Amino acid sequence: MSKIMMQSNTQKIEIQQRVTTYIAEQSKLDLLRFITCGSVDDGKSTLIGRILYEAQLIFEDQVSALKNDSKKHGTQGDDIDFALLVDGLAAEREQGITIDVAYRFFNTDHRKFIVADTPGHEQYTRNMVTGASTADVAIILVDASQGILTQTRRHSFIVSLLGIKHVVLAVNKMDLVDYSQSVFDAIVEDYKIFATELSFESITAIPLSALKGDNVIKRSEITGWYSGPTLMGYLETVEVGHVQLQHPFRFPVQWVNRPDATFRGYSGSVVAGSIEKGQQIRVLPSGEVARVEDIVLYKSSLEKASAGQAVTITLDHEIDISRGDVLVAADNPCEVSDQFETSMVWMDLEPGFIGRSYIMRIGTQRVNATITDIKFKYNINTFEQLSTRSLGTNEIGELTLSLDKEIPFESYKACKAMGAFVLIDRYSHATVGAGMINFSLRRAQNVHRQALVVDKKARAKLNGHPPRVLWFTGLSGSGKSTIANAVEQELHKKGIRTYILDGDNVRHGLNKDVGFTDADRIENIRRIAEVSKLMVDAGLVVLTSFISPFRSERDMARSLFEPGEFVEIYVDVPLEVAEQRDPKGLYKKARRGELPNFTGIDSAYEAPDNAEIEVATGELSIEEGVAKILKYL
Repeated sequence: MSKIMMQSNTQKIEIQQRVTTYIAEQSKLDLLRFITCGSVDDGKSTLIGRILYEAQLIFEDQVSALKNDSKKHGTQGDDIDFALLVDGLAAEREQGITIDVAYRFFNTDHRKFIVADTPGHEQYTRNMVTGASTADVAIILVDASQGILTQTRRHSFIVSLLGIKHVVLAVNKMDLVDYSQSVFDAIVEDYKIFATELSFESITAIPLSALKGDNVIKRSEITGWYSGPTLMGYLETVEVGHVQLQHPFRFPVQWVNRPDATFRGYSGSVVAGSIEKGQQIRVLPSGEVARVEDIVLYKSSLEKASAGQAVTITLDHEIDISRGDVLVAADNPCEVSDQFETSMVWMDLEPGFIGRSYIMRIGTQRVNATITDIKFKYNINTFEQLSTRSLGTNEIGELTLSLDKEIPFESYKACKAMGAFVLIDRYSHATVGAGMINFSLRRAQNVHRQALVVDKKARAKLNGHPPRVLWFTGLSGSGKSTIANAVEQELHKKGIRTYILDGDNVRHGLNKDVGFTDADRIENIRRIAEVSKLMVDAGLVVLTSFISPFRSERDMARSLFEPGEFVEIYVDVPLEVAEQRDPKGLYKKARRGELPNFTGIDSAYEAPDNAEIEVATGELSIEEGVAKILKYL
């Protein structure tokens, strides 16, 4: 018995040693992130499933479940449908498409991998962008029986835009074309001609049948004419330099760590470069300098931290640092700006318009951002640059953004983490676009605010009253201009300096080049808001009378003013009453189709949620409405 126990203990020790050795070996392997993309039904999920299956990276119970699922949901008859290993959502199994981004982790003896299986359908391009944003290599699948499709071009363009340098052109479903070399060569030639406009460093074309397993893990005898690597052979050996390790130190502050009065640290992740104890850093945007006192990882103190590590950094003296600030190498800092040219993939169903404002999330920072110009959008097939004033769902364009404060940044090409951002809708909080900073605008560097001796406070004192903007909004025919005129007359009698910016009057001069599309209406209000700001700075009470149909633009206008300076006045009237009044005959023209994009008919009016004053002109007389406004003021 004693001998048996000794043998058992020896076996346990040997197993433990093998496990320990295996873990140690695996920990030394580098990690490759790759993405599969392409058009619908090109076989992306099937390919990943085949890799996992043939590499024996799934358990026996998973194989049994896969076989059962293949009989219920599969598309391959009695054979295994490998796509079901990845298509985890019920909706995907029912429709036979990938909707969400499916991430899978696996490893071989040579490398560790994280693969993102992304949707092929155009509707889910936004998910594809998410998957590609962290990838080192892209596998772009092409159905050999279909050739290069629009979505192949779209995904290739996005992959290039996101800075992925190494691409596998996986010509899949070769079994459907009898493994024809001429078909393969023609597809490769078409793709390489198309890709000359893209910024790939290498394109490796591989003929595959994910369904049959040809050239996935093992070389296929059927494609004797092909002498290149198998797909797995390529993935295990491709060199992708980790350039962020050689980059200057960058550390966006995620959290100011104050567990007690004796400790003050700055927590976050090193996104580029490395940092050592005693090294001098600079805090941006303030520009203050300090030295690193300690680098803390839980209870341990590190001598050094490199890109990819999440740590807490303490400094040799206290500096005013907040979430969103960035610690950088003192001798090699990045730029700071508030205006940028960017590349953008638009994701929302609601178009992005010039003049509309959003929340920008970049690193750990949240700032207000306004689209100041859309330079062009791309024709994905020809790369032609098309003039536009808006970006629609899944469209890609170059646009300029203006922020409400300066932020530290780098171009996306130089440092992804410091140049990648998303735009978020201010109301729904949905992500509407993913963007990459190309460079800051020169005008942001050359234009500086001039300090003036006579300021708004001094002008208000001279005028004898505080400045304000009374922002009248409502449907055409609601009575905005009539009430604004009457209010101005009463204020004038009291010796208050005023000016009216009326919608029709302004369109005869300042805004005579602006039409009535949604994009034009947004630009119309942006200009009026800026002019109103100047007039308030001059110490005046300015009354604006505009439909201003969109809540976003009214809130943008409000954000330009100090608390209490902006008074929103909602002149409320039922649509049928406004149509009955119709003083200019506009509703009749709109009903006849002679006035497209007319608010209330074929263009929406978004009523204010919390206007300071609401005047229901269907119930109140002009005099009663004026009295209500004056009482508030």
